[in-house]
Amino acid sequence: MTLDIRGGRKNTAINHSDYVVCEELLSNAIDAYVIRKSRDSSTPPFMVKIGVKILDVDLLGAQFDVVIECMDNGVGFGDDEVKAFVTKDSTYKDRLQISGIGKCKGAGRIQFFHHFDRLAINSVFEKDGKIARRTLQVDESTREISEQSFVETAASGMNIATIFTLTGRRQNQLTADQKAEQRPVSEIFLAETVTAHLYTSLLQRLIILKKLIGEFKIEVASQYGDQVNAKTIESKDLPEPVGEPVAIRLFCHHSKEFRSGPLMKVTRYSFPALEFANFQHEVALCANAAAVQEITKRYLRHANERKQPADGKFELLLIESDLLEERVNQQRDGFDIPANCSESETLAEEFSLEDVVNSLEDYVFQIITPGDFDKDSLIKSTEYKFGITRQMIEGANVKIHFGDNEENIARRVLRKLQEDIVGDTSKLFKLKDELLALDPRTSDFRSKVMELSWKYASSIKKMDMTNLSQLVVRRSAMIEVLGLAVKGLLNCQIDEPGKRKEHERIIHNIFFPMGKDSTETTDHDIWLLNEEYQYFEYIASDKPLKSIKWDGGSLFDPDIDESLATLFEENNKEHKNKRPDIALFSKEGAAIIIEFKAPDVSIQDHIPDLAQYARLLAAKSSGRIRKFYGYLIGCKIDRSRMAPGYTRFANGKGYFNSDKLSDDDTGRVYGELYSELLLYEDFIDRAELRLRVYKDKLNVELD
Repeated sequence: MTLDIRGGRKNTAINHSDYVVCEELLSNAIDAYVIRKSRDSSTPPFMVKIGVKILDVDLLGAQFDVVIECMDNGVGFGDDEVKAFVTKDSTYKDRLQISGIGKCKGAGRIQFFHHFDRLAINSVFEKDGKIARRTLQVDESTREISEQSFVETAASGMNIATIFTLTGRRQNQLTADQKAEQRPVSEIFLAETVTAHLYTSLLQRLIILKKLIGEFKIEVASQYGDQVNAKTIESKDLPEPVGEPVAIRLFCHHSKEFRSGPLMKVTRYSFPALEFANFQHEVALCANAAAVQEITKRYLRHANERKQPADGKFELLLIESDLLEERVNQQRDGFDIPANCSESETLAEEFSLEDVVNSLEDYVFQIITPGDFDKDSLIKSTEYKFGITRQMIEGANVKIHFGDNEENIARRVLRKLQEDIVGDTSKLFKLKDELLALDPRTSDFRSKVMELSWKYASSIKKMDMTNLSQLVVRRSAMIEVLGLAVKGLLNCQIDEPGKRKEHERIIHNIFFPMGKDSTETTDHDIWLLNEEYQYFEYIASDKPLKSIKWDGGSLFDPDIDESLATLFEENNKEHKNKRPDIALFSKEGAAIIIEFKAPDVSIQDHIPDLAQYARLLAAKSSGRIRKFYGYLIGCKIDRSRMAPGYTRFANGKGYFNSDKLSDDDTGRVYGELYSELLLYEDFIDRAELRLRVYKDKLNVELD
């Protein structure tokens, strides 16, 4: 048999972990010792020494080589072990049926060649009652390794031991996580860092080893220049699990029917933060008694959350399952299961990683959530920022856990609601097609109608909740902006020398962009005045009136703008170059005229202006505009000078009046003017009261 190195690298995916080689060396050393111990009960205590040297390969210290050496006192490279080494899919270890030994897929040794150019093996072993030695040298030019590649010599009097030496570290492409961390090589391969990784990733194997052989010590040393560090893992350092392992059923709720799968065994270990300051929370899926894939980030998305102890402890949760054992991938850094679940019938019998994560979710957060986590406060903050209410969260079946923030909660809720809406809409059309195919004379027809009605009603609720939440947040923000603008507190309103104040123009643009009409933009906030105006079919703001079209022609006479300018100049001597701040026109034959007055102007004195503008617009539109809504808004009302016929609103804030517009000579009625006089704070309060209806429906507070 031969081991094709280049073929192995081509056909076996790389495990990108910086420590995969160290894991493989230690795991093989444990196997080798367990095999030797099973054959000879007088075998000396287990011994493993891992040494790492970091070498500068340029004068600037920008590039490094790494040499890793591992010495163990396991069984060594006898005939069976050599044959297994050169056989990629060997079942040698499986056939031994020795307790505590790992399963052999042969992919681990391929990782040696993924990460290093050169491999040397120096193994002293027992053969037919004698001590022999086998060596192997592999470099970049080596294409295949066979049994004949090993050189055997006598080694009488030498101790049984095996030394693996790896040199020429390859510069492989970094993963996204590695790019984000960008740790220097000297830190990656520091003895303390390597030991911490081996401790957590092989914890289960080490605990099993302790039960089999008792006391042991694993030494890890690193050297970079004159800096030498050493660290050990001893049997006395291993923790006891917290209670008995917990069995959790794997389930899937994405398919058409709820499905349950095999049990998953979760073993929990707790580490006091004062003693293990460099630790963090870890949740890992295991196979062959070793951590294969960390899923901690599925629960705690940010590094600072993973490094925050829960009630003074770091938690390590190791998950094992028959499914994971069967589906671990060849390079042993993941599993051959789909990442996500779907409603596709092709996945009806297959569980996904998403199912695994979701099934473990409640238990994981029960363990790693700090006692001071305030879930209610987070939900209220989400309501304030995004209008996502508790009712919406519960309706979308989104769970809130430690590690969540307002943004990801909002995204998950809205995504879930939108997915439900799309799914419901698709089902509704399908149901409707079925309905049209039925005979109205049959009983099935009535039952289908009933089913359609219920499903449609359910879908409408989800649509309303999604759209209403966005509307409430937007409108709350606009009211706040308008309130600041009225008081001159926006950043853009801060006085600058030589710069003309444009408070009225700023307020104007909050309602509707100046110089545009609804063919150019549909984004406006006319609802601030009256909800009805939000639904006008055509709106024009601060545009030349002669440019506005009506049924293919001009709405007004060609001289409308000059006439309006003349009239406005007569009524506003100090601001003769200005015109009504906002003029809105709709195809319903209605016009809205709004004037924002300066703080020192008493707005009741301009009541006649509204009537004049309305008469002019009616005349110049040849009677096509007949409904007029006028607004005078300012900071000052002299109630003693109010014109007769105006009525105060029930809340005492502002006045309103509705009257007919008629020709002075003939008495012919050609229109109607409804007008309001409001202080700035009054109409802001009124807009807030209208919005209160939506807030109450959502049960949300955004003050």
